[in-house]
Amino acid sequence: MKSNKPLWRVSVAASPEAEDAVAEMLGGFFGTSAAAYHNLETGVSNVSVFRDQKPNARIIRAEIAAGLRRIENCGLKIGAGKIEITRVKREDWAESWKRHFHPLEIGKSLLIKPSWSKKRPRKNQAVVILDPGLSFGTGQHPTTSFCLNELVRHRKNGTPQSFLDIGTGSGILAIAAAKLGYQPVHAFDFDPESVRVARENARINGVDSKIRLARGDMTKQPLKPARQYDLVCANLISNLLISEKRRILSRVKPDGILVLAGILAAEFGEVERAFTALKLKLVASRAENEWRSGSFCFV
Repeated sequence: MKSNKPLWRVSVAASPEAEDAVAEMLGGFFGTSAAAYHNLETGVSNVSVFRDQKPNARIIRAEIAAGLRRIENCGLKIGAGKIEITRVKREDWAESWKRHFHPLEIGKSLLIKPSWSKKRPRKNQAVVILDPGLSFGTGQHPTTSFCLNELVRHRKNGTPQSFLDIGTGSGILAIAAAKLGYQPVHAFDFDPESVRVARENARINGVDSKIRLARGDMTKQPLKPARQYDLVCANLISNLLISEKRRILSRVKPDGILVLAGILAAEFGEVERAFTALKLKLVASRAENEWRSGSFCFV
């Protein structure tokens, strides 16, 4: 049964140059992914997150303003930077996404598409059905796309491989991993709404029995985990990646791969230095728009 309760939208008017950086900043604050609409007539991008509960306007405005200053300090021009908190009808919000999300192919192995798309998969191509939700992440963002490509690139057919998704959001990476044959697949997120949405997406894709999803705070995870994984993805803000580098790294097998994403290009060097200091080396990297992501292995 669909809820008729209204949603609360927190949005920032930004320049196209700063669109991705503002989206990542908002996503970090709310523990979810943000979306952006670009108005061709005005040249302004409106970056938004959607929540079930009304946010504390005073606190949120102060946090966002501080985040915008941090982005400007990286050399990006924010533009108007106007912050709005408004109530929207759930139906209007849901329908609007159908104009913006299209199928996405990751090589020949993976197709990600919304439920309304009629695109057929290639032969032996795994399909992930994912509609935008409150904790959406549809693979369109450069950082998510990099992680998906690494999932495909490192999959060894017929070989058992485990996967951990830190900060799962919509569950897109965990679901894709399960579809590609990774097992076991574990994922967690700090935001309970993200976990709920990820579980529902896993159920829709028929892989809920193949993924262990949980709510978890990276800063409170044990330094000595019970399990290590062949591939670990951590799509988090750079400050969190650096502060929790030992916890993150302890979850990677000695011959495993660590994928780090969600990093502003201007901050990637600092993240790289933090992890290479722990005897890792950068083996793959991609820069797109204002973002850069990378894969590491042990030296």
